[in-house]
Amino acid sequence: MEPILKAPILRAQGLYKRYGKVTALNNCDFELYPGEILAVIGDNGAGKSTLIKAISGAVQPDEGHIWLEGREIAFKTPIEARAAGIETVYQTLAMSPALSIADNMFMGRELRRPGIMGSVFRKLDRARMEAFAREKLNELGLMTIQNINQAVETLSGGQRQGVAVARAAAFGSKVVILDEPTAALGVKESRRVLELIRDVRSRGIPIILISHNMPHVFEVADRIHIHRLGSRLCVIKPQDYSMSDAVAFMTGAKLPEGVTEAA
Repeated sequence: MEPILKAPILRAQGLYKRYGKVTALNNCDFELYPGEILAVIGDNGAGKSTLIKAISGAVQPDEGHIWLEGREIAFKTPIEARAAGIETVYQTLAMSPALSIADNMFMGRELRRPGIMGSVFRKLDRARMEAFAREKLNELGLMTIQNINQAVETLSGGQRQGVAVARAAAFGSKVVILDEPTAALGVKESRRVLELIRDVRSRGIPIILISHNMPHVFEVADRIHIHRLGSRLCVIKPQDYSMSDAVAFMTGAKLPEGVTEAA
């Protein structure tokens, strides 16, 4: 599915983020278009994690501007980003192993019962939460998970990742960010997560995929943002370059056509 490149749904320009004498973001630009999977790759310490944290509200840039759907934003916290429709699945998954699948899906945004039971006594509407969680898992083909009330700690790594992706897709109305979603998974479970990524994109939600796995990046990404020394070096299409080219660009072994400096 080739995305239609209209106006970016998410755009950043001239981002700087400094930690003392270390410049993590150095005049960084970024664009995500509607309906695309954009991979973000870079060597360790290149600043890609800081870029994603700036977009998702986990850190605040020292300089620069970010726009979501043409409106300038300045998130102070990830909660503000979530409220605006940007969901992030971190590498740690940020789930509570002892809680159920449904409880993890609604962590921090639990549904209360209608009327006085919810407003005064703060009773949870578990039936509605469980039905919603079951529906979202079913939409992404994850109903191999039979019991919506089983603890997350009883799931396999791939199933946990699936629940995290389903949660992001359920609440990320504008953008879903996936940080190394297949890093700790085997071949079969990684394949299922890649299928989930495509399923989420097919529902019209653009995805930012941060990954070191070049075969996965080249398999699912529409475009690849290559991050080097705190800024965007270039954006390539996987059909135009090889994996070796991408690795060479991000490590500085060679420069893409039209780029004269790596910094």
